[in-house]
Amino acid sequence: MGAIIYKGIEGETIPYNGTDYTYYGPADLEVTENQDGTVFYDFTLRDDLVFSDGEPVTIDDVIFSMYVVCDPTYDGSATLFSQPIEGMQEYRSGMDTLFNLIYAAGEDNTDFTFWTQEQQDKFWSELNAGKETFIKEICDYCIAAGLNAEGDSVAACLKNWGFEFDDAITAPEAFDKMVADGYAGDVLEMVGTETAGSTIEDLMPSYSEYTIGVETGESAPNITGIQKTGDYTMRVVATKVDATLIYQLATAIAPLHYYGDKAQYDYDNNQFGFPKGDLSMVRAKTTEPMGAGPYKFVKFENGVVNFEANDSYYLGAPKTKYVNFREVQDQDKLNGVVTGTIDITDPSFHVDAAAAISAENGGELTGDKITTDTVDNLGYGYIGINSHNVMVGDDPASEESKNLRRAFATIFSVYRDVAIDSYYGEVASVINYPISNTSWAAPQPTDDGYEIAFSEDVEGNPIYTSDMDADAKYAAAKAAALGFFEAAGYTVADGKVTAAPEGAKMEYEVQIPADGSGDHPSFMILTLAKDALAELGINLIVTDLTNSSDLWTGLEAGQVEMWCAAWGATVDPDMYQIYYSDVANGGAQPGGSNYMYQIEDEELDSMILEARESTDQEYRKAMYKACLDTIIDWACEIPVYQRQNAIIFSTERVNMDTVTPDITTFYGWMQEIQNIELK
Repeated sequence: MGAIIYKGIEGETIPYNGTDYTYYGPADLEVTENQDGTVFYDFTLRDDLVFSDGEPVTIDDVIFSMYVVCDPTYDGSATLFSQPIEGMQEYRSGMDTLFNLIYAAGEDNTDFTFWTQEQQDKFWSELNAGKETFIKEICDYCIAAGLNAEGDSVAACLKNWGFEFDDAITAPEAFDKMVADGYAGDVLEMVGTETAGSTIEDLMPSYSEYTIGVETGESAPNITGIQKTGDYTMRVVATKVDATLIYQLATAIAPLHYYGDKAQYDYDNNQFGFPKGDLSMVRAKTTEPMGAGPYKFVKFENGVVNFEANDSYYLGAPKTKYVNFREVQDQDKLNGVVTGTIDITDPSFHVDAAAAISAENGGELTGDKITTDTVDNLGYGYIGINSHNVMVGDDPASEESKNLRRAFATIFSVYRDVAIDSYYGEVASVINYPISNTSWAAPQPTDDGYEIAFSEDVEGNPIYTSDMDADAKYAAAKAAALGFFEAAGYTVADGKVTAAPEGAKMEYEVQIPADGSGDHPSFMILTLAKDALAELGINLIVTDLTNSSDLWTGLEAGQVEMWCAAWGATVDPDMYQIYYSDVANGGAQPGGSNYMYQIEDEELDSMILEARESTDQEYRKAMYKACLDTIIDWACEIPVYQRQNAIIFSTERVNMDTVTPDITTFYGWMQEIQNIELK
């Protein structure tokens, strides 16, 4: 169910679907909430664990791993450093990367306290050359996408990218102003967000040389909240309750002796296996990973990753000696199982896929050829609306702006049932809140206050009645949408919109990555909505993208009005990453995903933070319901579907009695891969 196992060493037995299952892990955890608001996380590690090369796993490996992902120069995906761990900010302060320091000092700097003239000259030579490449890629993208109505100049293209510059601006000048105006001098954030192709590593061949940290001020020698209490025990001290921290503490245990340097590890003297601010020795092992799991990496070539059984795995040596992960196109997955080149895979699951599987099995999803196991996807499909691109006047939070978006949302929503049934059949369902049904926080139809999304008119009255057939619902939705358009300030005559208020338009675009062929669960929604809106006098342009990356590039540039996509979810329903805007400090939080919606709601921000600061699940569920209602009120996201994922096994080659039973969203077949046998 995605719950925490606190007693991994001896195992915890928990029932699921009427069957008791015992779960094991490498450690025990005890959590203590103190009266002063701090929280202790006390870990005890098993004392019989070894890495795949035979070296023992100790708490020093755990501490080393934590210090890697908390280093001031760490640039990976882990975010443990952002958690409220005692001493974290003191440890990370007073140090910056050589890149940031040289960039901030400027090209004419003459102070070489922290770097040499040669380093500085090389830095600027590479970066200045890269500026031309970076801006050219943006211009090329705009021209190719037809976003160059004002011309092909740098200024004209960047206007369509969201930046206003003088007509005569050059590419290097534009690069610098984008960094200064949009990202407060943070060139790495700007390049990572605005890129139309090249990354900073592409722009600067010597980039890795400038990732080294330089201590420029007072910096603590350790993280006081990461405490070694024994060879196999440790404590993490949090300064406050944060419901998401426990998931961050489920960190990977990397071998100190392999990724770091044991000679540089001395806990008592604040040495943690690598020089602070220099992760080069860790990065050097990226393509040759090692751990303590059931399989060990052998090689990767020609699109295949080869693994060999780790005989020292703590839950037992795997029954199957070799496992290969192979890169294949989705359309080739089912055929690979049928022809015998693939044993286990995960094809996209929809009406056609289900029919193809059934055909192989003589009419059943599970038969003598293929065994199919389905679970709800940890995520959901939606239609998004950018509040700054679809608004009335200059206030995206006004009732007029919300009513404009509600008009579109009402039309989109009414066609969800027919579209999802057509595309997915019984392997997906329509949802009414922007949250995956897999989450304990997802509102259920039996809950008080549960409502069908966008089912009320501008007066707050129900749009639909229980005796309406589909056509009656479509007609009612169009009437309600017309009411929202009128309330938004549109001129309405004879049942149609005839003029738009200031800041709004008579024509809007929605982008959908449907391979240029309409292959997307929401495509039917858009085609039906286009016709319905045309009857109301609104032109909806449906752009079917052959390359899905174009959508994300456009979203990052702030150029997309509406779009279709899907969110992946996490075990915890924390909404900070997607919807938090930090209105109190000036707007959308850098690094989050709210830049797509640009919801700016101080009350929503407060509720998101309050929900984080409690471990009471019932309280958090109520708080998240209020958050979801606020998101619906902004009408920036229309929840569409919860789909199922399918894992298919070759019944002919895999001994299904050895595959973990009761596969769920949170507990997949690979959780017990060591038990799987082939026939």
